[in-house]
Amino acid sequence: MGRGPSIEGRKSVEDSKRAKVFTKFIREITVAARTGSDPAGNPRLRLAVDRALSANMPKDTIERAIKRGSGTEAGQQMEEIRYEGYGPGGVAILVDCMTDNPTRTVAEVRNVLSKNGGHMGSAGSVAFQFSSRGELRFDSSLEEKILEVAIDAGADDVLTEGQNCVVYTSSNRFHAIRQALQAAGFNAKQGDVVLRPASYVALNEAAAAPLKELLERLEELDDVQDVHHNAEFSAPA
Repeated sequence: MGRGPSIEGRKSVEDSKRAKVFTKFIREITVAARTGSDPAGNPRLRLAVDRALSANMPKDTIERAIKRGSGTEAGQQMEEIRYEGYGPGGVAILVDCMTDNPTRTVAEVRNVLSKNGGHMGSAGSVAFQFSSRGELRFDSSLEEKILEVAIDAGADDVLTEGQNCVVYTSSNRFHAIRQALQAAGFNAKQGDVVLRPASYVALNEAAAAPLKELLERLEELDDVQDVHHNAEFSAPA
């Protein structure tokens, strides 16, 4: 009977995944800090720091990334680039990257798309289908208590979705509304500013398989920060 991976092997894989996640956060913090090194006055930086802290990134690592971005510490100059394309089934895909070598990055993204049933699109061909919004998730039992506070603070809507009460906000009001809810004693179990498509492309399990493979390959690229798509995967039969 074959043996599974050793404890050392599993730890090595987990450490590698953790390092990749931390690298993404460092890049995001570095770029965000260009427009201000104080998270209190820089919403994008505050969100990036919150994400890093939630992933247990050490505070000194975060501080170094802020210093690098604000110009007080030397480092590579990173550039933000968004690529647009299509995957199997006509699914729209946005690929957000941070790179010090755009020529390398665009070649890698194009190669993954073309080898996995997709193709690059022109600028603007996909992005219009997505919009940015804040989402704060609480236990559904809190909806009545949260509703008034959230709406008074400027939330767009409060809806129950399954076991969650979801507060929807504009991206620029996300932090203010989260703070208002925290001040009222409500701490979200999950909260972030996300890109959501205006509509979805429904895929059955068979059609979803090649798309999932493509998305995995894109997310594995070192320069890729986030991958967004408008696929809706049906539950297995």
